[in-house]
Amino acid sequence: MTDKSEIQTQLTHFDSSGNAWMVDVSEKEDTVRQALAVGTIEMNEQAYQAVVSGTVKKGDVLSVAAAAGIMGAKRTWELIPMCHILPLTACRVWFEMEAKQRKIRCFCEVKITGKTGVEMEALTGVSTALLTIYDMCKALDKSMKIGEIYLKRKTGGRSGEVQN
Repeated sequence: MTDKSEIQTQLTHFDSSGNAWMVDVSEKEDTVRQALAVGTIEMNEQAYQAVVSGTVKKGDVLSVAAAAGIMGAKRTWELIPMCHILPLTACRVWFEMEAKQRKIRCFCEVKITGKTGVEMEALTGVSTALLTIYDMCKALDKSMKIGEIYLKRKTGGRSGEVQN
């Protein structure tokens, strides 16, 4: 069994006394870092067809959600307390439609040349895009399910490439 002090030494956002802090990355080398996150939203047939046909009254759901996802990724540092402010060099949000399950799969890929990774930015981008879809479609389906949000891939930095 692992005790609290062992866990704290493995986690970079705690000092030796267990206090939360923002990690100092000033001595790290700049490297190219990328992250790809994925998530889904499942909805009823009426809402799904309205998104596909572009008839949701609030507008073009997927275009608005993509813009919201990019905005969310860019502002992650304002939402997650220990995240650094990062000058993202690229961010792309796109969707795949899964008609049989009435699901929309959202992808957010973020890139930077910097001292710290962009996993949180990719995950925030997906989450924000999916929440935007929910907001724009809630009049058609109040029981939509957002889920399966995870980091699919990240590259760069000390840990190298990670695939999920």
